[in-house]
Amino acid sequence: MSDDVASGIVPRAKLLVAMFDARDEWHGEPLHEALVRVLEAHGVAGASVFTGVGGYGAHRRVHRKGLIGFPRDKPAAVLVIDSEASIRAVLPTIRRMVAQGIVVLTDAEIIPLK
Repeated sequence: MSDDVASGIVPRAKLLVAMFDARDEWHGEPLHEALVRVLEAHGVAGASVFTGVGGYGAHRRVHRKGLIGFPRDKPAAVLVIDSEASIRAVLPTIRRMVAQGIVVLTDAEIIPLK
């Protein structure tokens, strides 16, 4: 048994992060909801959606506070953890869905808490 397996770390996991504007849509529904639905349908192990309070992207337009203290264009991110094979299987669909933004795929180590 390797040291990684003995310590509970799952080797060769991947972390995918898709970042986009929280107002983006896919076929009339919020993009983040559509992405989660597609990921679940593909059997991906887990996905979480986060929204930010500010930031900027490739267009260098800073998202600032609106009239009531929240940005009008909030950034959003979907984080996905699974094996490389599972993520690469759904990646072509994700690339079609995220028209503007960025998709990052990187190595990850899953460390069980118990």
